[in-house]
Amino acid sequence: MSASRNALLSGLNERQLEAVTLPEQSAIILAGAGSGKTRVLTTRIAWLIEQGRASADNILAVTFTNKAAKEMKARLEAMTGRPAGSMWIGTFHGLCHRMLRENPQAAGLPASFTIMDEDDQLSLIKRLMKDNGNVPEGVEARQLQTYINRMKERGVRSGRAIAQSEFESYAAPFYGTYESRCAREGVIDFAELMLRVSEMLATDERFLARYQGRFRHILVDEFQDTNDLQYGWLRALKGPGAHVFAVGDDDQSIYSFRLANPSNMRSFASEFADGCVIRLEQNYRSTGSILKAANALIEKNDDRLGKNLWTSSSEGAPMQVARFPSDREEADYVASQVKAMLRAGEDPKQIAILYRSNYQSRSYEKALMAHSVPYVIYGGTRFFERMEVKNVLAYLKLAINYADDGAFRRIINFPPRGIGETTVEQFAQVAKERDIPLFEAAAEHSTGKAREKMHAFVALISSL
Repeated sequence: MSASRNALLSGLNERQLEAVTLPEQSAIILAGAGSGKTRVLTTRIAWLIEQGRASADNILAVTFTNKAAKEMKARLEAMTGRPAGSMWIGTFHGLCHRMLRENPQAAGLPASFTIMDEDDQLSLIKRLMKDNGNVPEGVEARQLQTYINRMKERGVRSGRAIAQSEFESYAAPFYGTYESRCAREGVIDFAELMLRVSEMLATDERFLARYQGRFRHILVDEFQDTNDLQYGWLRALKGPGAHVFAVGDDDQSIYSFRLANPSNMRSFASEFADGCVIRLEQNYRSTGSILKAANALIEKNDDRLGKNLWTSSSEGAPMQVARFPSDREEADYVASQVKAMLRAGEDPKQIAILYRSNYQSRSYEKALMAHSVPYVIYGGTRFFERMEVKNVLAYLKLAINYADDGAFRRIINFPPRGIGETTVEQFAQVAKERDIPLFEAAAEHSTGKAREKMHAFVALISSL
């Protein structure tokens, strides 16, 4: 074994080594939580290149986040000593974007096509609703945005959209209008990236041959989170001589609400991997007591490929489970426990509070503040700093204090009431001259079209 190969493979356990050095064939790597799947995936790529089994141009690696793609490139550069910038490593949508940039004409797009972000897409939908008129009561732009994106994620164009509800009887034809406007303006949305390339792979033989012939090794991270459109994309790209190395864990599939289909793993195992499943079961992250609890729960799941996590680490402290009648009491208990740990000399950096959704941070933040425990929010905005929360608080502030000009300015045109900045500045001038709050100046001295709108706003605030 050469020194470089020895360095590349050193530290891998038996199953990790088996996965990394697998012969050229398709396989499912069933990687449990904390089993080193990212290391296996990147080492597999480096090993293929080092062994001369593939060049960097022959490899396609798919991740689910830009952060993961960036991390993978950095690891590969460190492993191989070669720049990874030109390698085909990215998210499904990022790789589709690259394909469209290489083939805009074949895709029916202008070379300078632009991609709308979520806000741009929503603005376009609002413009179309205004242009079309006759919008049914209760139909909102955000609903139409969700409908359009969901249809595209399912691979359904407007011409095939079937209305099955009163809302869809409006949304389906609106989807067609939206598609026409996007084509006219030379713009596409995020969901269009995946759909457009999938359609081209199915209908354009030259396009299909170009990429099928290019990639001999396709590696996919978080395979359990693929939806049917993404699975079809992978199936199309896998040419006769290509192999797919799919890493995932059906026990960690939590994105069914985003159309993820964990049964794709079982389908892949039989359709492409010829039953080749390598299980990474040694956990490097958790203590034995945590793994025992996790295994006891997970084994009750139906329709799983099956594995049993274990660790060579200690059992660790036993898990404690506490139940509370309300989120407030739960948060207060957690905050008091954290405070006790800090008093006992525990390093604050070794303490973490995990919650499922960002909205749940509110009760914990209040409790931690009440106990004078400093904290940092990671991966989100502090609850009281979020735009929607600030807006709600501004309504409440103005309702109890008409002199709060900051609250007035924040919400006078949110949601939009047709009261622009120029009108607000006119109110501000009156307020300054008469030394009265903005709210009072606007309520008593508005004229023209602004008068009716202000009266409605005053009535709203008064009702609060």
